[in-house]
Amino acid sequence: MKKWIFGVLLVIASAAGGFWVSADKDMKALISHLPTDANVLFWSVEQRDAAFRTMDRIPILAKANVIAKGDKVYPLPQGTPLTIDTDVDAYMKAQRTAGLVIIHDGKVRMEKYGLDFDAQGKWTSFSVAKSFTSTLVGAAIKDGYIKSIDDKVSAYIPDLKGSAYDDVTIAQLLTMTSGVKWNEDYEDPKSDVALFNAHKAENGMDVTVSYMRNLPREAPAGTKWVYKTGETNLIGVLVSSATKKTLSAYLSEKLWAPFGMEQDASWLLGATGHEISGCCIQASTRDYARFGMFMLGGAKVNGISILPDNWIAPATSKQADIAMPGKGYGYQWWTYDDGSYAAQGIFGQGIFIDPKRNLVIASNSNWPKATDPNTVGVQREAFYKAVQAAVDAEAKSRAK
Repeated sequence: MKKWIFGVLLVIASAAGGFWVSADKDMKALISHLPTDANVLFWSVEQRDAAFRTMDRIPILAKANVIAKGDKVYPLPQGTPLTIDTDVDAYMKAQRTAGLVIIHDGKVRMEKYGLDFDAQGKWTSFSVAKSFTSTLVGAAIKDGYIKSIDDKVSAYIPDLKGSAYDDVTIAQLLTMTSGVKWNEDYEDPKSDVALFNAHKAENGMDVTVSYMRNLPREAPAGTKWVYKTGETNLIGVLVSSATKKTLSAYLSEKLWAPFGMEQDASWLLGATGHEISGCCIQASTRDYARFGMFMLGGAKVNGISILPDNWIAPATSKQADIAMPGKGYGYQWWTYDDGSYAAQGIFGQGIFIDPKRNLVIASNSNWPKATDPNTVGVQREAFYKAVQAAVDAEAKSRAK
């Protein structure tokens, strides 16, 4: 049986044309801890360690589109090491961090790896992908494919007509304030987030649309924030429908290739062929950091922003109150009242962006639990503050 699995994995890796540089090491890990089902929420820590670096090569998950890089690479020059008032190695061990890249003033101030991961490997994004997806909405508006975020979602996804989403706007999807009932409990096997990707789609309908159109309303649209991965998947269907392009192709066209990502990436597909847009981009930690640099620089390619002039400020500031002091939710970005913002995914994925300090912190991890805000979540927030303090201390020292 193991020989057969190994053969399948080799075929997938070979077909990728060298897509994974560290394939041999990763293959051994996969063979030892190969997940036997597609529900990542209930894999063991060892299965996740193996799978998170190889999600698009696991036979039960291996349908993915390539996000093609271009001919140029956005440079990440080495800067002087940043002195942080914390034990970074201990922090990474506690977080089970695979990759950490800190960029300040355009230079790499720290780059460290763990869990036998490295700079050439790719790690799955989980909900970090949500911030890429929302950015593609802005690009589609700039390109004229979408008229306005005030448009009704059902105007672009007709199968939602007559459902609780019939009167929901794109803006309300972006801010997760649709008022449609949803359960995002990652430890509940009966939750919507655990069930919706396994849903059997109605004939001719996207699997997410088929599931979401049957959900009931629990509050008037625009009045209640509830985190819903399924709604980001709807956004992805909407963008694909409007542009007549796959999300992977559109992301490559607008950002990945022209901005200068270093490696091809991939995006896992759902059962009916759309990218799982609330999740599942596979990319290097350095390229996640480059996305942070892209946002810091005003989302510009060749000096011209791919987003509307009035997009970044509202997208990255509080549009919805999430009942967490000092924080909010924008257009699929977690926001902080100090002006910084972040893309975040379960199990410890993140891109933290601080425009005031010209700072980006990209990290990929495998937390013991999908989300645990009172332990590893608190540790990560404290680390962000420690990095900010280190940058401030340097600025103060230079000013003397």
